[in-house]
Amino acid sequence: MDVCETENEVLITVDVPGVDPKDVNITLEDDTLVIEGERKFSKEVKEEDYLRIERRYGKFRRSIPLGKGIDRDKISASFDKGVLEVKLPKTEELKPKRVKIEVKEKK
Repeated sequence: MDVCETENEVLITVDVPGVDPKDVNITLEDDTLVIEGERKFSKEVKEEDYLRIERRYGKFRRSIPLGKGIDRDKISASFDKGVLEVKLPKTEELKPKRVKIEVKEKK
């Protein structure tokens, strides 16, 4: 999982190859974003027939504290080629504001 912050949003990227998007849940619990799901073991081959199993299977859960300043009504998520992307837009008051510098001419 990667968490990146830009001027306008917090972006969370989670690699979940082989996981069906229907098996992933994203919830907001107080000020914490929770991403949980399950990678199911393939039933096409019996477990005892494997020579080596290095990929993880089973349930996963990640909790990300958000703090203040996230626009909860505009959170969005997309899933593409095994990568889950969650966008958390910042509220206007949290975005940086540019202060104009006034230049006074000397007399």
